[in-house]
Amino acid sequence: MRQPPLGTLVERSRLLSCCPIPAPAALQAFSDKLLSIAQPMRQSLTYDRGKEMACHRQLSERTGIAVYFCDPHSPWQRGTNENTNGLVRQYRQGTDPWLQSGATRCHRRRVNNRPRKTLGWARPLRSIALIWENWPMTHRLSSKLPLCTWI
Repeated sequence: MRQPPLGTLVERSRLLSCCPIPAPAALQAFSDKLLSIAQPMRQSLTYDRGKEMACHRQLSERTGIAVYFCDPHSPWQRGTNENTNGLVRQYRQGTDPWLQSGATRCHRRRVNNRPRKTLGWARPLRSIALIWENWPMTHRLSSKLPLCTWI
């Protein structure tokens, strides 16, 4: 059974956020997810060259995020995201109902609590918490939603 597409958004500290991507509504799905993330955490986005990215200009206009593309056939330019997609695939196998409410949250929590070598074996949730604690209060107060929307 083929699983529905899943959009993965990975913050530079390796924190994962996911959204289902129904083909005709990819723009809306990404816009909604990105706008739910605290503003200081959504400055730019690097896409691969998939069909679902055809509306990148509208996405940039809706969210205020700068959109970049990696070169063709160069997945290493999005290494963090590609690595995280591999971790997601470990939990999203067979007919696992990944997109059902509880399963998505559970798997995302597993990935976000998994220690990473690039973070000195810290967990992404701990890493982002440290960044958030040291973020200037003016940025935190101007954010739309608290960090916990990612969890």
